[in-house]
Parts: sequence; structure tokens; C-alpha cells
Amino acid sequence: MLEKALKGSPRYWTWISVLVLIIAAGFFAYWRQLNHGLEITGLNRDVTWGLYIAQFTFMVGVAASAVMVVLPYYLHNYKPFGRMVILGECLAISAVIMCMLFIFVDMGQPSRVINVIRFPSPNSLMFWDMMSLMGYLGLNVLISLVVFTSERNQVAPPHWIKPVIILSIPWAVSIHTVTAFLYSGLEARSFWLTAILVPRFLASAFASGPSLLIILSLLLRKFTKFDPGEEALKKLSLIVTYALSVNIFFVAVELFTGLYSDIPEHVHHFQYLFVGLEGKSGLAPAMWLSVSLSLLSLVLLYFPRLRENHKVLPFICGAIIVAVWIEKGLGLVVAGFIPNPLGHVTEYFPSSWETMVTIGVYGIGFLILTGLWKIALTVREEIDAL
Repeated sequence: MLEKALKGSPRYWTWISVLVLIIAAGFFAYWRQLNHGLEITGLNRDVTWGLYIAQFTFMVGVAASAVMVVLPYYLHNYKPFGRMVILGECLAISAVIMCMLFIFVDMGQPSRVINVIRFPSPNSLMFWDMMSLMGYLGLNVLISLVVFTSERNQVAPPHWIKPVIILSIPWAVSIHTVTAFLYSGLEARSFWLTAILVPRFLASAFASGPSLLIILSLLLRKFTKFDPGEEALKKLSLIVTYALSVNIFFVAVELFTGLYSDIPEHVHHFQYLFVGLEGKSGLAPAMWLSVSLSLLSLVLLYFPRLRENHKVLPFICGAIIVAVWIEKGLGLVVAGFIPNPLGHVTEYFPSSWETMVTIGVYGIGFLILTGLWKIALTVREEIDAL
């Protein structure tokens, strides 16, 4: 089936060429980072996690969100998600690969990643995070291959794959749970030291991931013959509405707890994020943009006529993705280091090289997703033509 990804229209190959150029630029930037070290990034002694880890955190949510179409279809036999399931599983595969690549580029030297495997430590959350991601990747590859091959041959999937599918559902939750534990387990960082971080991560994942899937599905319907189905899009947008509502509630709870308690170690982080601290407020405009987009998107989603309007829905979903990307990415990661345990404020801004590497990783992810979806859609068109 791989040969189907090597055939396409001029528009398809133009898109592939753009992705290859983006990947080449990202590889060049990473090669420079490999030779000069992380000093070419915007990271410093106080802020040791930045753009790379922010993208890792966001993409773990996108990977986990595939469960929002897998669970209704396989466990509750919700047929409208039948055409959407393979898209969600392919998106999960590409998202997990991007997660691993962001960790890879953040750790500086490739040998450090290899050492996590060569010298496994059950006491290390990084070890468990790597195991959960690799396991989730393996499960999605296996499920996609078996189910899609059965569909291509127009036969029922083997019975043994059902337990594997069921296993992938709690595993999807686990990858974001372990990621949240990476933060909340660092007791010296009071901003992350909260038990609500895990459900907050999951709620944001189930809002942003399906939003991305909706946008990509609508693009496929516009530029290809694939139609995910009106009912599937309606249900997915409803899931986004509920998930975004819960996510905003969780963020509001965090704000109330931190500000009303008036404990300086908690207040200073939120103060830096929204109004600035010691005259420095680099993230404040982005955070207010995130809050505005989240609230506006939620209000619009509460109106079924707007939520089901395919001219408005992509913009709503895009706003949700940007809002969650800011709040859960740079807002969460960087604010955990500002101020530092001594109370000093050292701001962080991604460098151009860091940004190029990040865009390059996204290029790899979208290239993988393009190839997987090209195979899936081509086979689906062949089946429909019979």
C-alpha cells in the first residue's frame, strides 16, 4: 500500500515539496544546534524548558485526542465515526512521532536519548513517558494496519484486534497523564504542583485535538473526494464544546486557588503571566489573547447554528488550537520557571534557530500524516468505486 503515497496530482506534489523544504531548513538549524549546543536557543540558566517542551506537551494532547473517535466507534458502535476513525489514528501516529522528536531535539545530544533506553530507571518519569509514547505509537500502528487491511480486503477484522483497541483507550489517557506527572512531580516548581494538572491536560487535549481533526477533515472534503460525514462533524464539534467548557473551568479553578490563597509562590507566576512581574511581561499579551480566544470560541460553540456552520467552524476550531497552544504550551511551561526559586525574573524568548527546528519537526509530522492519509483515502476511493 505504500506505493499509493508515491502517486498524486501536481497539487499533492507541490505540498510534498513545500514540506520537504521546511524539513530541510529545520534539519539545517538542528545541525547547527548539534554543533554549537543549546546556546543557540533562547534557553538560559533559569528557564531550561522552552519552545520544544511546549510543543511536546501540546502534541501529546493531539495524540491522546484520537480516543474521542476511537472510543465511540469501537466501544459504542457509533457508525457515523466510521470514516473518521482511520484519520484520527493516523493523526495520533504522526503526533506521537512529533512528540518524540521534540524530546529528541530538546535533550541536546542524541546519546542522552539513547541512554534512557540503555540504562532504564523505573524511578524516572522520563523513562515512563518514553515507554508510554512508544507503546501508544505501536498500538496505533498495529490497529491501523490490521483494521485498514481488513477494510481493503472487505473482510471483518480479526477478533484478537478488539482487545488491542480497547487497550489503546486507557493508554491514550496514560500518555497525557504521565506527561502531567512530569510537571506536577517537580515539587520545587509551585506553579505545576497541583493535582488538577492531569484532568486539565486531558480536557485541553479533547478540545484542541478534535478541533485539529475537524479542520483537516474539512480541508480533505474541499480538496479531495473524501467526506467524513455531516453527523460525524456535528458530534465532534459537540465534543469540542464540552471539552473546552471543562478546560476553561479548570483554568478558572487554578486561578482562584492561586490568587485567593495569596501565597506569593503561587501568585507571582500568575502575576507574570497576566500583568507582568518586576517590569517584565513578555507572555502577558499572548496569555490575554489565549483567554479571549477561549471565551469567544466557547460562546460561539454554544450556538448550534454557528457550531454546525462549516464556514464558521474552522475559524472557531483554529482559535481553540491557538488558545490551547498558548495556555498549555509556552504559558504553562515557561511560567513554571518564572520567577525562579530565588524570586528573580529571567524572561525567555525562542530564538530563530529554535523556531526553525520546531517548524522542521512539524514538517516531518505533516509529511507522515500526508502520506498516511493519501494511502487511506486512495484505498477508500477504490473500495467506494467497486
